[in-house]
Amino acid sequence: MTGIKTSGEKKLMLFSGRAHPELAEEVAEQLGVGIVPTRAFDFANGEIYVRFQESARGSDAFVIQSHTAPINTWIMEQLIMVDALKRASAKRITVVMPFYGYARQDKKHRGREPISARLMADLFKTAGADRLLAVDLHTAQIQGFFDGPVDHLFALPLLADYVGEKVDRSKLTVVSPDAGRVRVADQWCDRLGAPLAIVHKRRDKDVANQVTVHEVVGEVKGRVCVLVDDMIDTGGTICAAADALFENGAADVLVAATHGVLSGPAKDRLKNSRVSEFVFTNTLPTPGELELDKVTVLSMAPVIASAIREVFEDGSVTSLFDDVH
Repeated sequence: MTGIKTSGEKKLMLFSGRAHPELAEEVAEQLGVGIVPTRAFDFANGEIYVRFQESARGSDAFVIQSHTAPINTWIMEQLIMVDALKRASAKRITVVMPFYGYARQDKKHRGREPISARLMADLFKTAGADRLLAVDLHTAQIQGFFDGPVDHLFALPLLADYVGEKVDRSKLTVVSPDAGRVRVADQWCDRLGAPLAIVHKRRDKDVANQVTVHEVVGEVKGRVCVLVDDMIDTGGTICAAADALFENGAADVLVAATHGVLSGPAKDRLKNSRVSEFVFTNTLPTPGELELDKVTVLSMAPVIASAIREVFEDGSVTSLFDDVH
C-alpha cells in the first residue's frame, strides 16, 4: 500500500520527482509508506511528461522535490506533478521543497529586478498547491509570498547537536559569516551555550580596486569556531571567512550549513580549505566528487517525515521546533 488510512478514511500519498529520489525514499521509510509509482520522462525537445500509476482521488498528497541542478528542470517537473494531482482530484496538495529554488531573489536590490522567490510561490499556487513545506528558507519573509499555509522546518537542532557532540563546548565560538546571518548564529549560541563572533566584510578604501577585507568581531583566538550559514554555493564566501578566522588565531574551524548547493569551484575550495569539517544536510544531493573525508552529510528525512505526519494528522508542525523558537 502506498497510502495510510485513518479511521476517518483519510489517505496519505507520497509522490517524488526525479531530482533527489534518495531523500524521498528515506522520508517514505520514516512514514511507513511507499512512494506512488510514477512514469516520468523527457521528450526530445526537453518537455517533461508525468503520469501517476495509482488513483490519487480524495488523497492528502505530498509532492517532494529538491530544487537541485538543473534547477529549472526540477521546478518545472514539480509544477507539472502538482497540476496532474489537481486534475486527478487529490483533496489536498502539499508541495515539499527541502530546498526552495530562487529563495535568494527575495527582494529588489535595484530597479528592474524580479522578485523570483515570490514568482515561485505564485507558480505553485496557480498549479494547484494548497500548502508549502520547506527547510531553512533563505529569509523568513518568503513565508508571506504564498497565499496559504507554509511550514518552515529548521535544521538547526540536527546540525547544532552534531557539532556540540564533536567539540569541547567550553572552547567553542559560533561565528556568523556576515551580518545577515547573525540572528541564526545567535540561536546556535543559545543552544550550545557558546559566545558569538561575526565576520564583517568591508571594502578597503586605502587599496586600489577596492579590495574586500574581512574583519572579525568577537573573541576567536585559540577557539574552535563553527561558521553557520543556510547554504553554501561556490564556497567562496565561507572559505574566505574561515581564512579570516585562522588569521585571527582560531585553533580550528568547522562549517555547518543546511543546503550544500556546491556548484562550480566548490569542490576545489572545500578540498583546499583549512576547515577541518564541512557539515551539511541532505536537502540537496551531494555530488559524488564531493564525498571527501571532511564532508559530513546528516539526514533531514526524520524531520521532514515528522512534519508531513503532523500536517496529515492536523497536528502542529511548529511544536516540532519549540526549542528553536
